[in-house]
Amino acid sequence: MPKFVYAFAEANKDMKDLLGGKGANLGEMTRLGLPVPPGFTITTEACLAYLATGREPDGLAEEVSEQLAKLEQAMGKRLGDTEDPLLVSVRSGAKHSMPGMMETVLNVGLNDESVHGLAVQAGDERFAYDSYRRLIQMFGKTVLGVDGEHFEDVLEAAKQSKGVTSDLDLDAKDLRELVQVYKDIVVEHAGQPFPQDPREQMELATRAVFDSWNTPRAVIYRRQERIPSNLGTAVNIVAMVFGNLGMDSGTGVAFTRDPASGAQGIYGDYLQNAQGEDVVAGIRNTVPLRELERIDKRSYNELLHIMQTLEEHYRDLCDIEFTIERGKLWMLQTRVGKRTAAAAFRIATQLVDQGLIDMTEAMSRVNGAQLAQLMFPRFDEKAERHKIAQGMNASPGAAVGKVVFDSYTAVKWSRSGEQVILVRRETNPDDLNGMIAAAGILTSRGGKTSHAAVVARGMGKTCVCGAETLDVDTKQRVLHAPHGIEVHEGDVISVDGGTGEVFLGEVPVVDSPIVRYFEGELDPADEEADDLVKAVDRIMRHADGVRRMAIRTNADTPEDAARARRFGAQGIGLCRTEHMFLGERRALVEQLILADTDQARERQLAELLPLQRADFIQLLREMDGLPVTIRLLDPPLHEFLPDITELSVRVAVAEARGEQREGDLRLLQAVHRLHEQNPMLGLRGVRLGVVIPGLFQMQARAILEAAAEHTKTGGVPRVEIMVPLVANVQEFETVKQDIIQVAREVRAAESVHLEFLIGTMIELPRAALTADQIAEAAEFFSFGTNDLTQTTWGFSRDDVEAAFFSAYLEKGIFGVSPFESLDREGVGELVRIAVGKGRSQRPGLKLGVCGEHGGDADSVHFFNAVGLDYVSCSPFRVPVARLEAGRATSAGRK
Repeated sequence: MPKFVYAFAEANKDMKDLLGGKGANLGEMTRLGLPVPPGFTITTEACLAYLATGREPDGLAEEVSEQLAKLEQAMGKRLGDTEDPLLVSVRSGAKHSMPGMMETVLNVGLNDESVHGLAVQAGDERFAYDSYRRLIQMFGKTVLGVDGEHFEDVLEAAKQSKGVTSDLDLDAKDLRELVQVYKDIVVEHAGQPFPQDPREQMELATRAVFDSWNTPRAVIYRRQERIPSNLGTAVNIVAMVFGNLGMDSGTGVAFTRDPASGAQGIYGDYLQNAQGEDVVAGIRNTVPLRELERIDKRSYNELLHIMQTLEEHYRDLCDIEFTIERGKLWMLQTRVGKRTAAAAFRIATQLVDQGLIDMTEAMSRVNGAQLAQLMFPRFDEKAERHKIAQGMNASPGAAVGKVVFDSYTAVKWSRSGEQVILVRRETNPDDLNGMIAAAGILTSRGGKTSHAAVVARGMGKTCVCGAETLDVDTKQRVLHAPHGIEVHEGDVISVDGGTGEVFLGEVPVVDSPIVRYFEGELDPADEEADDLVKAVDRIMRHADGVRRMAIRTNADTPEDAARARRFGAQGIGLCRTEHMFLGERRALVEQLILADTDQARERQLAELLPLQRADFIQLLREMDGLPVTIRLLDPPLHEFLPDITELSVRVAVAEARGEQREGDLRLLQAVHRLHEQNPMLGLRGVRLGVVIPGLFQMQARAILEAAAEHTKTGGVPRVEIMVPLVANVQEFETVKQDIIQVAREVRAAESVHLEFLIGTMIELPRAALTADQIAEAAEFFSFGTNDLTQTTWGFSRDDVEAAFFSAYLEKGIFGVSPFESLDREGVGELVRIAVGKGRSQRPGLKLGVCGEHGGDADSVHFFNAVGLDYVSCSPFRVPVARLEAGRATSAGRK
């Protein structure tokens, strides 16, 4: 039988798959000799077995009993003992950090009898009943499903009745009465009494932790963070240590560096006379961790030593939870801390300079999503602004939006296209949907380690916490600011996560320094350059030095091409020529398609030729010396035809008025003739070139004449002509022969040597499966993964978002949209097949991808693994692709 329970002494940090991050790291701290309360971990395998069968696996109860006996022996106390009870916490701990998403129950083991023994042993009746009321409240909500507001309302009423604002001002008698009311709430709303058997409490709490793996908020969080759903959570049973034993006790969270900026120093929050959940929940405002030096200097100095030990051991920013029990420091958790994008880049290079990691490891510590966050705009410092509050800069960024006070409204308004700012006193795990939907998050309570701050940093959301001067009235849906200012739901505010400032109205935004760096406006070698710019530059240089794949851009205009080149693009992987026929030129294409004689068609082609040639000359100039892949016309035909409904109405109205509109009538007849029921799978791509004589020849001539012109002016054109939507080699060969004939004519007319490639876009399953045949004629493949995804899955990217994608994502059918990140098992397998077959026929076949998957981190890693030569993406995503290509190459070498 598998082993389901491990003592902390048996664990280490490399056992996260089995013991979760919390259990593995508790074991590692125990191994390092740090002050960790004794305990044991129930494995993720036990969780998965429970979730699969609905019952605990055989042998688990016996293993728990064995480890519990060892824990009782170590603590000199027994669970359920009425005179000196052992209390334990039951805490979740998955492999990947999921802050606040799963369950925790503290003070397990208390009942109506043992609470008296705890009071005697602690010499503090108030502490005992405070611990008991906390257990009933957490157990009732977490295990028995009682709405937490029932307990909170009673607690608030007790404080109001006594005329106090803090739970610390409630005495033993108040708390004893509160315990009885809490027990009545459990009976009323759970239909059963609060269990008095401590072992039953522990077993029910364990099952609740297992069940919390599949709660809606945990599922949503995993989907957001792309955490696999088949990992399960471990459960940690830990001997309780108490931070609520008086003002010489407390609890806190510490970071070895600032998780918001990356600056070295002492960062965190501390709360006297409190248990750990109070800090995370933001129920009472904390004091900065530095205040602990004044409050308890001995514990403070010991904590600093432990923080240094952990950072050097893990070689990274560490997030630490601790409790002080009457002057004794205990370590409850450590993990590699979540951080903002700016902090990630700064910390990575700081650790290199300290000799703890090398540049390749530093590059692996950041990612493309974080780099993209750094490229987001920020507030214009020169703009006028009306500051209404100052909070903590919990997660940077510039967010502007309409104020909303609950998650439901945030989701509803954001789906209608509104930018919203979610405003709460403090957030809790049930607010996750609203936090995802919001552009920014603002709370009046809590610090940098509160739920809002930790989750926002993990998601890259702008967040300001602890803006104490704001009074958030969620019932009246109004935010009261100093000087009588009222902000109602729907009013616009701006929040600056970098400074913690809150402004009334909309503040203009400007480009971030990182965008200016990529544009060449900021020199990282300048002594005055921001340390973030220097950190990004160091990591980007390393990524460019190690990556195997080239990075190209999808660009149709000289402006896009120029920006992409400044951003580091090494050519154009996709020029969509249909985008060059918008605006005034659309009528020319329309007339070409509807031409009913050879003369009319040739006239339109002759008019289009110089326009196309001028387009291509500009692109080749911007990308001089770099490859430029130009895709021949590939629109669904209907995009260049008048709307059939609108035209029909126009003709019908004219007929009703007795007007003669021969032109519209002939046009309507032609549109009816060419009308398609499913234009995305109709007359487009290579089929246009076969059916409309001269179209692709005109485009090829424009491309090659542009190359000749560029050559004559001293340029170096590297042209690649791409034939779209090919399904078999015969289609491709038909067009290829036409292009070769045009090339002969251009060479003869221009007396210029022209080098170019002719290849195709692999965007149909049949093309992927017959890639060896197509490679006999094609000199390069570019995978059009957008259309390949559509044709593999059988649904339209333009329609599915509104139709059924949201339901698929909510039900877990999709973890992420296959248009956002490549479907490796289906579409990816077709890519792998095409790569293998294509290169088996033509070993030197150039391979790339030009779908927007070329800028997605996970997809880039896949393309690197299957051996593509380059990825191509939109200009703004070029730096992201450069970084991920470097990370992919380094990961592949490990």
